[in-house]
Amino acid sequence: HIAAYGPDNHLRLTGLHETQSIDKFNYGVANRGASIRIPHSFVAGDAYRGYLEDRRPNSQADPYKILARLLKTISEVKA
Repeated sequence: HIAAYGPDNHLRLTGLHETQSIDKFNYGVANRGASIRIPHSFVAGDAYRGYLEDRRPNSQADPYKILARLLKTISEVKA
């Protein structure tokens, strides 16, 4: 995934300053240091609603390439 998330992410995703290291993946509710942040409002009992925040892409990334990569991964997992 990281290749689709824009250039020079190795300079930004260091594991410091509320980022996860470029070579690791994690997720968590309200965890600003996670790769994928799940807001409190997303989890409501047995129901899920809202959004997920992928904190890895940088501002130069192509959102269509990111979405394509995420959808490909999801389809591979569901298969």
